[in-house]
Amino acid sequence: MTIHPSSTLTVPQASAIPRHIAIIMDGNGRWARNRLLPRVAGHAEGLDAVRKIVEECRRIGVEYLTVFAFSSENWRRPPEEVSFLMKLFLKSLKGEVSKLAENDISLRLIGDISRFDSSIQEMVQFSEQKTAGCKSLTFTVAANYGGRWDILQAMRQCLAANPNLQPEQVTEELLQPHLSMAYAPEPDLFIRTGGEQRISNFLLWQLAYTELYFTDVLWPDFDEFQLHKAFEWYSQRERRFGRTSAQLASKVMSEAV
Repeated sequence: MTIHPSSTLTVPQASAIPRHIAIIMDGNGRWARNRLLPRVAGHAEGLDAVRKIVEECRRIGVEYLTVFAFSSENWRRPPEEVSFLMKLFLKSLKGEVSKLAENDISLRLIGDISRFDSSIQEMVQFSEQKTAGCKSLTFTVAANYGGRWDILQAMRQCLAANPNLQPEQVTEELLQPHLSMAYAPEPDLFIRTGGEQRISNFLLWQLAYTELYFTDVLWPDFDEFQLHKAFEWYSQRERRFGRTSAQLASKVMSEAV
């Protein structure tokens, strides 16, 4: 597995099209409530939005797309809603995995899946194996995931792999391979729909230098047009990674010579 460098240790190569996009898909329940529908109807509609965004990301050359499907805090929701989400998750895995493979899209899941039913765990394993050789896009679903959990489990794995490690010997290079998304570069662009402006325990380590884009559009209404609006906003950002604007301008000029 290729380990991608940390943005706090090296300066990543920026590109016009984000290489990696991370999304919190917020607003399904409100979308349904606005139409006098049950909340679960919004989640079902939101699945259609996922399909559109996955297809568009593959079409335009995004290499990694990561979506927050179910957080470790979402178990606090009403039991009937959690039950519906589990069934929808299993149904979508069964219905979409062949399409993903046909379109050269690799599916990965991050999070603690031990709390899920065995049927979901088995389907996750099957889906990852079936799409393992796909190269056009890596589509990651975060389920029962939390950023703090990710850092804690990475530290535990790091210490287990290096039992004689002293505290002062712990480095980013030692810890990073144990993070859930060690196989992917850090996100270039984070998108949150639904009007909230927080990252809600999502990819806390990985979002250190990510550009954060917030929109009032509810997730079921987030389509290809809205995605390109986010790209347009992203293209105007000056990605300095700790450097000054003058340094960045000097680098651009030297590369142009």
